[in-house]
Amino acid sequence: MSYPEDLRSLVDSALEDLRFSAAPATTGLEEAMRYSLLAGGKRVRPVLTLATARALGAEPGGFLPVACAVELIHTYSLIHDDLPAMDDDELRRGLPTSHIKFGEDVAILAGDGLFAEAVRLSCEQPGEPVRVLAALRELTGATGVDGMVGGQYVDVAVAERDTESLRALHMLKTGRLIAASVGIVLTLEGLAEPETIPFRRFASELGVLFQIVDDILDVTGSDERLGKPHGSDERHGKLTYVSLFGLEQARLLAAESHAKATAALAEASGDTGDLRQIADYIFTRDE
Repeated sequence: MSYPEDLRSLVDSALEDLRFSAAPATTGLEEAMRYSLLAGGKRVRPVLTLATARALGAEPGGFLPVACAVELIHTYSLIHDDLPAMDDDELRRGLPTSHIKFGEDVAILAGDGLFAEAVRLSCEQPGEPVRVLAALRELTGATGVDGMVGGQYVDVAVAERDTESLRALHMLKTGRLIAASVGIVLTLEGLAEPETIPFRRFASELGVLFQIVDDILDVTGSDERLGKPHGSDERHGKLTYVSLFGLEQARLLAAESHAKATAALAEASGDTGDLRQIADYIFTRDE
């Protein structure tokens, strides 16, 4: 399956160049931050950012600050997800999780540091100040109580769920950051509202697709392919698309979600080939 590897390379190089510590006393914290940040992966969220820029006819490299900010936020969420108080996982991307390698205290601080540095990077994004501020508002909004963190709270605190509440949960926990990965570029480019609608519909559906496939892989994947223990959802008694609908119906739902995402993309202007490749990758991924 093809993937915008040139955009991933841009992201990986930019992340490798990031440094966070200006004092010897905090070099250990920087080590922990970079350990998780540089652990690999397809970089789906920042690649979405750069692919959206390309679709709008802009130079992707000009959006690396906000693209990296998105990946810093995603990495912070993974560090905190893996903590004993949350999912209590010991493996991430084939490596010991942050709290296993550095201790819970340092892992928590590494996640906090990544979020703070993401805000700083967003402020360094070139562009009209009003648009840069609006993009930062969109990104942090997707991260907070009405986004990823709120979704995490619902996941750990609310036991009773049905189909509607499951989708709402994942729209917060997973979908909002994926949607913001696209939306911040629309904001930075000052796209008129009618033109943004297909892109935002695509991004919203992509978040649903990502979570359905994630739930499927938690059942069908192996530790080696996933780079983390499979079956985590079942061990924690979580309601997922698979536990609610069964494996085959979950696969049908993923196909439906993929179709909706690509249909929305077909209505968008510009060269959306990279965005289509990302959607196809998410639909067919096995890790």
